[in-house]
Amino acid sequence: MEEYKLHKNILCIDLKSFYASVECAFRNLDPFETPLVVADRSRGDAAICLATTPYLRNLGVKNRGRIFEIPENLREKVIYARPQMKLYMEYTLKIIEIYLEFISEEDLYVYSIDEAFLDVTNYLSYYKMTDIELAKKIVDRIHNDLGLYASCGVGPNMLMSKLALDIDSKKEKDSIAKWTYDDIESKLWPVTPISKMWGIGRQMEKNLNKLGLITIGDIANYNINLLKSRFGVIGEELWYHTHGIDMSILQEKDMLRNKNKSIGNTQVLFHDYYSPEIYTIILEMADEITRRLRLSKKKCKVMHFGMRYSKDFGSFHKQVSFDQPTSNFKDIYHACIKVFDNLYDGTSPIKGVSISLSSLVVTSIYQFDMFEDFEEIEKERKLLESLDKVKLRYGKNAINRASSLSEASTIIERNKLIGGHHE
Repeated sequence: MEEYKLHKNILCIDLKSFYASVECAFRNLDPFETPLVVADRSRGDAAICLATTPYLRNLGVKNRGRIFEIPENLREKVIYARPQMKLYMEYTLKIIEIYLEFISEEDLYVYSIDEAFLDVTNYLSYYKMTDIELAKKIVDRIHNDLGLYASCGVGPNMLMSKLALDIDSKKEKDSIAKWTYDDIESKLWPVTPISKMWGIGRQMEKNLNKLGLITIGDIANYNINLLKSRFGVIGEELWYHTHGIDMSILQEKDMLRNKNKSIGNTQVLFHDYYSPEIYTIILEMADEITRRLRLSKKKCKVMHFGMRYSKDFGSFHKQVSFDQPTSNFKDIYHACIKVFDNLYDGTSPIKGVSISLSSLVVTSIYQFDMFEDFEEIEKERKLLESLDKVKLRYGKNAINRASSLSEASTIIERNKLIGGHHE
């Protein structure tokens, strides 16, 4: 296994409660002493709290919860900051500028709006610092220049730096933690529930638990061939990850980005919807997600449709596989409608809709069957490509379906947002 071990110096830096911390920095407030929540209160008490300050987190207010879940004794004391995505992006650019003062662009991988990987292997001798010392210098610079607090994980590869960040950095006084391969057995293997490990979702956790795998160590000591036969390549990769093995090269960032295997679209609705008005929302979401699919020049083999009812009414989800890869709007829209019609109980208020497309492939081949109209399909393809060009040049609201003028539609308003939120 030694031949699979990278020995680099990778930093994984994460901005603590980023949106909430930016709001505090913008207002000259201390996030550790301020009860601030980033949420659009105009959307009602069911609005999602995108971020909460460390002060509220310490009082038990969870991140990504909803306003009505904030304890009543705190709810009226809270400062509600309406999301300002443009402001957050501006701060992200300032943070990237700081990174680029220490390393070159090729050694930086911006993973998300508030998280990045830095390969500092070739800079330590230049700065005459250890990786921990350089991490502290960068984190301190972010705080001094922008008033934001950051955590950092340090490891010999990207995976281990991320694990050190997620599992140990919060325990350290300076919020910086370093892992080596020698730490895997003592620090990673005892972790449970296993969904605490980066890369393991709730569904995978359930599947692994059914095999009697409760801790990360259980997975690490399980037969790799059985994992591969049960979960395919993902099972094999998971086994290596539980041993700290990750061959991802930060400088090959284009390949890392291409690992994105799905395209998704989720809406938390402004108010409760029912049938038939929800059909407008599904149509608009299918329209947008297939537009993104076309722009990426990909087709999907699998569609996942989900519906969440208001508050405690529950939810339903279903996966649909297509006979052949498709980027056709009608295929995806009709598949969504079929799932909805089969599973919706007909009375419950609907608060959220999600559509995701996975098993993406790049292909120009389409096998027509004897019942399809080639000319009609080709006409629609050319029309949609023309609409895509108009939207790219003049903006998403340059042209919309007539349904966008109905009261049920949200597309015109949402097209004005950044990441689903106001600028």
